[in-house]
Amino acid sequence: MTPDFLIREPEGAYRAMARDLLTSHQLADFRKCPSLYHKKKLGLIADEDRPAYLVGRAVHAMILEGDDEFYKRYASGGPVNPRTGKPFGSATQAYTDWKEEQAAKGLQCLTAEQHLLVADIAEGVRSHPHVRELLVKGVPEGVVRTEYRGMACQSRIDWFHPEFGILDLKTADSLDYFEADARRYGYAHQLAFYRSVAERVTGVSFPVRMVAVEKRQPFRCGVWLVSEQTLAYCQQENEAAIERLKVCEKSGVWPTGFEEPLVFDAP
Repeated sequence: MTPDFLIREPEGAYRAMARDLLTSHQLADFRKCPSLYHKKKLGLIADEDRPAYLVGRAVHAMILEGDDEFYKRYASGGPVNPRTGKPFGSATQAYTDWKEEQAAKGLQCLTAEQHLLVADIAEGVRSHPHVRELLVKGVPEGVVRTEYRGMACQSRIDWFHPEFGILDLKTADSLDYFEADARRYGYAHQLAFYRSVAERVTGVSFPVRMVAVEKRQPFRCGVWLVSEQTLAYCQQENEAAIERLKVCEKSGVWPTGFEEPLVFDAP
């Protein structure tokens, strides 16, 4: 059963609403460079959609929403070359024609190799005993919308568990470097935003966990509880960034962060 504060909707509907609402990814762009945030909002910079992003979305669908939902949204493999008995390559006209046919049905296409990778990643997650417990019951891809710090905001939570709270699923090249990657890509800031938005609606400060799984053999999976100290620090930085964002919107000035001369001092 979906909690009252979570909205279930297609990803496309969520992305469409992002034109008018603040998301964690937009706030990350602003923290990095207000000018970048502003140009993306104006549509001057398009978000990239790399093959890795397609695989990442497919991984989320298979693990969090289940095989049935996965096969409603994804087609894989492609047409088979009768001379070789193997699928046509993704660069061939036959594959392109097949991909267009699947798109007309509303399906996204994975190559046979991508499909196998998604299945291996999913098995890596499902084989982890603690993660299995987290995924026994809960709500995938639930959306929260509310006003936060005077701005209309939304977040799309990978998985919400009634007892364990917010869970975010990440893929990684190696778990050995995942914590460094999490700092580099601002994962804690993202999750602090999710929690803050959910807390505004529910009055509850939920625990937050990250699940990471490798994108290559041996497809190791790990789970991290994000500390309260880290979430509190990132929440403060998020809220300070929102206040700066409101100043930029009022003034119409969107700095790059490199307006002033700098000093480079190397040993």
